Amino acid sequence: MVVEAVGGWLSGSLALLADAGHMLTDSLALAVALYAFRLAEKPSDPRRSYCYQRAQVLAALGNGAALVAIVLWIAVEAIGRLFAPQPIAVGTMLVVAIMGLAANAVAFLILHGGDRNNLNIRGATLHVLSDLLGSVAAIIAALLIALFGWVSVDPMLSLVVAALVLRNAWKLLRQSAHILLEGTPDWLDLDAVRGTLCADVEGVIGIHHMHAWCLTREHPMVTLHVELADGSDPGAALVAIKRILISNFGIDHSTIQLETRGCADQNIAKNELCLEGESRAPESV
Repeated sequence: MVVEAVGGWLSGSLALLADAGHMLTDSLALAVALYAFRLAEKPSDPRRSYCYQRAQVLAALGNGAALVAIVLWIAVEAIGRLFAPQPIAVGTMLVVAIMGLAANAVAFLILHGGDRNNLNIRGATLHVLSDLLGSVAAIIAALLIALFGWVSVDPMLSLVVAALVLRNAWKLLRQSAHILLEGTPDWLDLDAVRGTLCADVEGVIGIHHMHAWCLTREHPMVTLHVELADGSDPGAALVAIKRILISNFGIDHSTIQLETRGCADQNIAKNELCLEGESRAPESV
């Protein structure tokens, strides 16, 4: 990072300066990601019954926001240099870019071998990948400047890399926000869950009040009300439902309310409305 910053300043290359600045934020992002992993391992307590696993999603959201900020900075600098090109020391730029490429390649290979479904790891990997692309862009720019004298290629390639990084950063932000907003997992079809349970579990005649979300991307959860036919075995139905949720849909944490005489919540709501109506009715004379 320090080598790229000094090399970018000496050579006048925006690609190297952008990569150095990005590596600085990467170091902070990796530190945040590591802290989030450690925090997620803490046991639950009375105030946090789901432990601290959401810390990983928050870290991913922060990393995505940092990537967007970096992209905006690179874009502003690149556009400025397109209108006011600056001289570049090609030799220094090329040597430093190759060194940066080697370091980023090692870091990327290490992170790429981790859990790809974990948003925290994906956020850290995207940071390093964008550094890797920045180094490649700097090498290509240095070669083109050396061969053809195209000084403008440096900010142009910086814009290309910024666009690629922005695409991945936006996806990371969107997925992290979706989890924090308790959105239904994108791979889960609630209608399919409802249809499977009604068709395959004996005694199930209806499913309602179904809600699905993710604590983290690897830990989906679901709550649902199950209406059973008269004479059904509640215990057997409960076991069968949980078995299907685990085997067919990968959901190992479910809260299920069994009902035989209509929805308890709806019945309570109806009773409250009736009581409220009676209290408002005028007294007979």
